[in-house]
Amino acid sequence: MAKIELENVSVTFTAHQQKRVSFKEYLVRGLFFGSRNPALRVRALEGINLSARDGDRIGVIGHNGAGKSTLLKTLAGVYPPTGGTREVEGKICSLFDITLGFEFEASGWDNILYRAYLQGETPTSVRDKVDQIAEFSELGDFLNIAVRNYSAGMQMRLAFSIATAIEPEVLLIDEVLAVGDLAFQNKAKARMKELMKSSRLMVIVAHDLNAILDMCTRVIWMEHGQIRAEGAPGVVVEQYIAASAANAGVLQEELQAA
Repeated sequence: MAKIELENVSVTFTAHQQKRVSFKEYLVRGLFFGSRNPALRVRALEGINLSARDGDRIGVIGHNGAGKSTLLKTLAGVYPPTGGTREVEGKICSLFDITLGFEFEASGWDNILYRAYLQGETPTSVRDKVDQIAEFSELGDFLNIAVRNYSAGMQMRLAFSIATAIEPEVLLIDEVLAVGDLAFQNKAKARMKELMKSSRLMVIVAHDLNAILDMCTRVIWMEHGQIRAEGAPGVVVEQYIAASAANAGVLQEELQAA
């Protein structure tokens, strides 16, 4: 059984106004003026309640910076909640930041093993998948050389091939993946459809509202780190489109007045 339970979940980050402060600035400002690089608390998620079970296909929509990706990473366990409780049951497959964790000085073959272990595979379970991953990537002899010599497209090919080789129970997807040339993209889309069918529970973030309507049984509209609306895909998407159009109209009026 796959399950997601978020109860009053909040995620807060600490950031600084300036990226770096020189040693001289630190001494002068710290001694005479106090800190000039104060910490800022950014509330990325606030009061999120979400319950999902086997068979749910949940789409997450909203403008950039609404907290969609933070929500996915919280579900994946990348960001621990700073408030509330998170419970996720089932084998998770996370399709975001898929090149993260590559050992760039190691070969493609070695990275297949490294990344597979990070995804929860064992030496026994991965043994039967190595050749399948290599074949799907279409990288051939390039797998014998260090990943640092790969193009960005080749890295994405390898990462996607590894990430989608597992049998997920909980599938988390951030946007549509564009990997490799047109022929490989078609393969990738077919693989994605297989994963979506085989997973017990799916949460997908996307700006493509048509894809959300086609694939999802429920939609969450996020705004400023909170859930603004949740319900049937057609209803929530229509609300989101109407609000976006209204906001665009206000912005246009302000620009004309300025």
